[in-house]
Amino acid sequence: MVEVCWAPMLAAFSVPLDQSDDEIVISQCLEGFRCAIHVTAAMSMKTQRDAFITSLAKFTSLHSAADIKQKNIEAIKAILLIADEDGNYLQEAWEHILTCVSRFENLHLVGEGAPPDATFFALQQPDLDKSKQAKSSIIPGLKKKAPNAGAASKRGTYDSAGVGGKASGVDQMNNAVTILLEQVGIAEMNRVFIRSQNLNSEGIIDFVKALCKVSMEELRSASDPRVFSLTKIVEITHYNMNRIRLVWSSIWHVLSEFFVTIGCSENLSIAIFAMDSLRQLAMKFLEREELANYNFQNEFMKPFVVVMRKSRAVEIRELIIRCVSQMVLARVNHVKSGWKSMFMVFATASYDDHKNIVLLAFEIIEKILRDYFPYITETESSTFTDCVNCLIAFTNSRFNKDISLNAIGFLRFCAAKLAEGDIGSSSRLKEPSPRLTKDGKQEGAIQVDKDDHIHFWFPLLAGLSELTFDLRPEIRKSSLQVLFDTLRNHGHVFSLPLWEKVFDSVLFPIFDYVRHAIDPSGGSSQGQSAENDPAELDQDAWMYETCTLALQLVVDLFVKFYDTVHPLLKKVLSLLTSFIKRPHQSLAGIGIAAFVRLMSSAGSVFVDEKWLEVVLSLKEATTETLPDFSYIASGAYLENVPIENGDSSDKREDESQPSEDGTEETSRSRNLYFAIADAKCRAAVQLLLIQAVMEIYNMYRAQLSAQNTVILFEALHTVATHAHKINSDNDLRTKLQELGSMTQMQDPPLLRLENESYQLCLTILQNIFLDRAPDEGSLEVETHLVGLCKEVLEVYLSTARPAHLSGGIQPLGHWLIPVGSSKRRELAARAPLVVSTLQAISGLGDSSFEKNLGQFFPLLAGLISCEHGSGEVQVALSDMFSTWVGPIVLQSC
Repeated sequence: MVEVCWAPMLAAFSVPLDQSDDEIVISQCLEGFRCAIHVTAAMSMKTQRDAFITSLAKFTSLHSAADIKQKNIEAIKAILLIADEDGNYLQEAWEHILTCVSRFENLHLVGEGAPPDATFFALQQPDLDKSKQAKSSIIPGLKKKAPNAGAASKRGTYDSAGVGGKASGVDQMNNAVTILLEQVGIAEMNRVFIRSQNLNSEGIIDFVKALCKVSMEELRSASDPRVFSLTKIVEITHYNMNRIRLVWSSIWHVLSEFFVTIGCSENLSIAIFAMDSLRQLAMKFLEREELANYNFQNEFMKPFVVVMRKSRAVEIRELIIRCVSQMVLARVNHVKSGWKSMFMVFATASYDDHKNIVLLAFEIIEKILRDYFPYITETESSTFTDCVNCLIAFTNSRFNKDISLNAIGFLRFCAAKLAEGDIGSSSRLKEPSPRLTKDGKQEGAIQVDKDDHIHFWFPLLAGLSELTFDLRPEIRKSSLQVLFDTLRNHGHVFSLPLWEKVFDSVLFPIFDYVRHAIDPSGGSSQGQSAENDPAELDQDAWMYETCTLALQLVVDLFVKFYDTVHPLLKKVLSLLTSFIKRPHQSLAGIGIAAFVRLMSSAGSVFVDEKWLEVVLSLKEATTETLPDFSYIASGAYLENVPIENGDSSDKREDESQPSEDGTEETSRSRNLYFAIADAKCRAAVQLLLIQAVMEIYNMYRAQLSAQNTVILFEALHTVATHAHKINSDNDLRTKLQELGSMTQMQDPPLLRLENESYQLCLTILQNIFLDRAPDEGSLEVETHLVGLCKEVLEVYLSTARPAHLSGGIQPLGHWLIPVGSSKRRELAARAPLVVSTLQAISGLGDSSFEKNLGQFFPLLAGLISCEHGSGEVQVALSDMFSTWVGPIVLQSC
């Protein structure tokens, strides 16, 4: 029925109300409006309801103050009555009612002669606009207008009038209008907001949405903004704060977006007013206890976080920090989930472009941590992580090193609190474990792992780990110290899973940068890193200072907690060998030194299985660092195109383009330089490595099983045979001599490496042979030793004989050509190794010597006939014949 007759009804009520001044007619029409709105609102007939309300709102004439009559006042009263009676069903129509209330309040202020809000909140206009604005800024209620001023020209329409600044016709307000408006007291208008607490759950949300929309309209004007509805938002928030959490959450979702929008306003005065209003609400809200498992405080504080991030005004950001500070100082007992948003505000401040903001925020953080730390994790243990993340943000402050260092110090403080068991699951771990002794069983009680325990430790440790990459040396040093002090002092409460996460995600990543950045793809970035400018100096400082120290500390940490972390040995060894395998001599040296440090500290507690991991790691390191001369040996640097691309048509095409030839020649030169540098680097690393292997072997000779010692021998033997292969390549040696000024390598290039590695192989096998128990394993060691001695002697003989006599048979009737001076020097360098070999053969013992003499005799005879670089080989040979060979020969006779 209403659907059919609403339009005629609207016309029937509107036309008499517009044309008649009869009180009875007006009263009946308004009653009709009230009833129609009640019916359409109750039945959710949106279009019809809005049509009636819009029409009634126009009849208030609040948009055209000069035309207000008694019947318009009655319409205002009807509007207020409708708001009181049908508020639960008005939905979007609340906007029209609240617009009328806003306009009425504006007219009321004008009538009283009070200054408009624009006096305090208007944007500053350029000088050219000031005179124009001054004329329109005179308080309208005090101005006398000529009676013949065109009233019609001052009238505005309902839609165009708006709610900001002055409504149309305000200038025409006279005493009669003011007297009429006084019939509706401001208290009746305020009752609309007071009674909002009586609205149902849906009604209050519609009311809040409409009020926010009206307030946005009021604040939209740059020249005449108003804050009436904004102040009412604060009021109705107070009135409705006791609603159930679910409803209040929906209300705040609307208000939160509103405060963020206003807080980021370009009008600084308005933004400050909004943030101060939000502060008032937050202080009021924090008076209430937060229920368990609710995070509404955090939701309530989020507008501060968003505005802090988005606002471009320094004043607003500073105000937010001071607001949050005031909340902590005044309501610290009640802050629960709100800590999260508070720390987000401070963390955002840490990245601010203005130094004063950063200093102020950190000053407040210091006070919170010193005076109120127990409150932070009192009920919400996850806020500890927020606190840690906030401190980590301050460690990156670029304005003041002291802030960064103090923040690192507070991270140490937080770690101590966490280890004491005051936070989260740590408090549950603390009780059953007295921690009076360091007995493994008692520590096991402490090391009950909890997911949240890992969750607390990890951000703190990972944050400190990240700081080891900081460009500031003081920050790197301090963060490294605090990180490892924390792990050393509190590592006894860590379980193996936590330690595993610490090594994988906190400690090992410290070295990722240096391990990968200096790993040349295609062997080409080492030379570049050596030539690069000042930016590389920071890398070098990090490498030689921080990286070296960090690697030592990782080793020491592993040793200290070996009983717990021993399953991670393979990962630690992998870290160290990854350094050794880098084609960078300094990095490899750091890795080798750390490897020896680990062995000297923890080797005594290794069982046989752990030693197997160690020797296999050393074997892998030696295999991976073998010097590579293949690029030089191939002669690729002499070709127009790389040998791999050996297509003749490509070659001819390149030759026909001189500009490309120049580029390619430069590329070949660069590749040659990289190849030489890489080979020299690897040779130096292998020298360091074999010395380290021998140092470790000498320390733990008694602990190493024969099987593990043989693996060490195999590793050294691989180095020796590879070096001999390079040294015996005459073509390669010729090329290296031709490149002498560039290579600066001796001839043969790896003679020292070959001699030392063979010598160490010999020493190891001799020791195994001497230390052997009378079991089945001794035969294998003897076989290795005999084979090695034969190999060394054959190498020496192949060097001592001319190339055309390498078969060992001298043709009759030919003179033997003496070896040259360079060959004599090489023989002299090899002589000590041969002497050691002869002594090793002599040390085999009677039965072994006699059994293997048949294999050695041709080689010994060869030593008699060949030339030598020094006389020591002949002396040792003579001693062997007189002491060992002679008696056996005489015995057989």
